[in-house]
Amino acid sequence: MIVEITTLNNGLTVVSDPMPGLETAAVGVWVGTGARNETRPVMGVSHMLEHMAFKGTERRNAREIAEEIEAVGGYMNAYTGREQTAFHVRTLKADVPLAIDILSDILIHPTFEQMELERERQVVLQEIGQARDTPDDIIFDHLQATIFPDQPMGWPVLGLDETVGAFTREQLRTYMAANYRARSMVLVASGAVSHSQIVALATEKFAGLREGSAAAPVPARYAGGDKRTAEDLEQAHLTFAFPGVASADEDFYVAQVYATALGGGMSSRLFQEIREKRGLCYSIYAFSQSFRDGGIIGVYAGTGEREAEEIAPVVAGEMAALADGATEQEVARAKAQMKSGLLMGLEKPATRAEQIAAQLFVYGRVLPVAELIARLDAVDAAAVRRFGARVMETPAPTIAALGPIGKLETYENFARRFGAARYAAE
Repeated sequence: MIVEITTLNNGLTVVSDPMPGLETAAVGVWVGTGARNETRPVMGVSHMLEHMAFKGTERRNAREIAEEIEAVGGYMNAYTGREQTAFHVRTLKADVPLAIDILSDILIHPTFEQMELERERQVVLQEIGQARDTPDDIIFDHLQATIFPDQPMGWPVLGLDETVGAFTREQLRTYMAANYRARSMVLVASGAVSHSQIVALATEKFAGLREGSAAAPVPARYAGGDKRTAEDLEQAHLTFAFPGVASADEDFYVAQVYATALGGGMSSRLFQEIREKRGLCYSIYAFSQSFRDGGIIGVYAGTGEREAEEIAPVVAGEMAALADGATEQEVARAKAQMKSGLLMGLEKPATRAEQIAAQLFVYGRVLPVAELIARLDAVDAAAVRRFGARVMETPAPTIAALGPIGKLETYENFARRFGAARYAAE
């Protein structure tokens, strides 16, 4: 990557990442605020604001926003996470100025018209309903709420029916004014772009951006626990979670390699033991999620009612086996999977832009590819075993389960397979 970075006078960070030979570009604005920045009365406001940004500005109505970008063959979308909200455009090289103009317009001059708010409120309520009807989706909201009870990190990104149903235009304006501030935002352009062009456009179009930074979110506090929801479904959806590491933690890549070796592919321990050898489920995988002040190591399995009885002990057993006996061969396989995913992603402008934004929020700089590879290569089997032993010491693991779960192992028995037994003995 040949990345150039300029900080504008108002504090906005502008990044260009030229990719020679391309005729297209990905341009996006990442806002360093998300669902965890909310208060309980406006739970889901980050996501609603993401929707409403496209519903009209002082210069364009909702239809004109869509038509202008699609008239040049472009694509525009957005997403809301727990720590960031992103607005991004994919377009031809000649239309980068239009992309930046529209991005600045929706982020600085949205009108939040009442009629559009009422219409979009119904859309989001339908989205919430769809999530509830998708068990392998909603189970992760249950998991998050159980890991982080009674705190913003545990609230659903989409919000609740009662909060979404009560949003006002003033609440959207207040939240945007407090959080969409220049020093908490990054504009990244990858592909057929030049730094001078992007800086000049950003300087002009984002001049009206509010200065300053968004307030820090409430710290996340891992609690753990057990949430089981019995429903008449074809499958039991099971999730297990343990404390992980923060995004900037020195063990970030160790955690990623650990999760990949545990359940990141068809050669992983969980896939081989639970699906291939025992035939207990169709879908099973492990994951590592990190955020600014913590993280999660998790496992998901979708299985039948009868098979659910065996899943939890086998998951715990494979985690213990990995902690005791991770081999250099399986760690090398996991690293190869991650390395190929990283390098393949760098061939796509949109992925590069997203990675650049994420690194700026975490490290305050863009990590060279060689440094990323070196950090990954430095992880060995001993580090994975050490990390696995740390996970096995968790005194309060988390279980969230949905569906026909009557035969699922009790929380107490599952916890005793980890640190709970040792802590109880002390």
